[in-house]
Amino acid sequence: MNISRTEIPDVILIKPNVFSDDRGYFFESFRENILTDYLGYKVNFCQNNESKSSYGVLRGLHYQAPPFSQTKLVRVIQGRVLDVAVDIRSDSPTFGMHVAVELNDANKKQLLIPKGFAHGFVTLSNTAILSYKVDNYFNREFEKGIAFDDLSLNINWKIQNLKISKKDMNQPLFIDLPKLF
Repeated sequence: MNISRTEIPDVILIKPNVFSDDRGYFFESFRENILTDYLGYKVNFCQNNESKSSYGVLRGLHYQAPPFSQTKLVRVIQGRVLDVAVDIRSDSPTFGMHVAVELNDANKKQLLIPKGFAHGFVTLSNTAILSYKVDNYFNREFEKGIAFDDLSLNINWKIQNLKISKKDMNQPLFIDLPKLF
């Protein structure tokens, strides 16, 4: 596995070593000891989620408030997405900044998004299937979000005609977020 830090050092990009031949391919999509050695701490994943979206679907920007905040390890099983993590840690030097990475079934890259970040993605292919591990259980009461189109975040979603849920159309602006992290 090749692990590296992004422009926001706490967001980690993981590129697995893929072994391919005429039969197909094999790779380790997660290996606890390598990730723990790189991070210097252990992430205890307890739930795995999967979603399927069609072209132009934007999901986000979402996060879980404490005590149900989550670290996520996101990967694309099929298709292409632009995956975005926004730093919402009020005391962070990268507060309000974001990382945007294309994850797809060809590059097999994964993004580790720690607690204190909002997460969202837009589907760039006809369909995309995402799988992501989390280190805390989902709790609807602690589910929060940020307006995906908040101009202060300056996120280029790469697509003009987005398909967005009613919930995501009505999220608060970044400036109105409570200081939870």
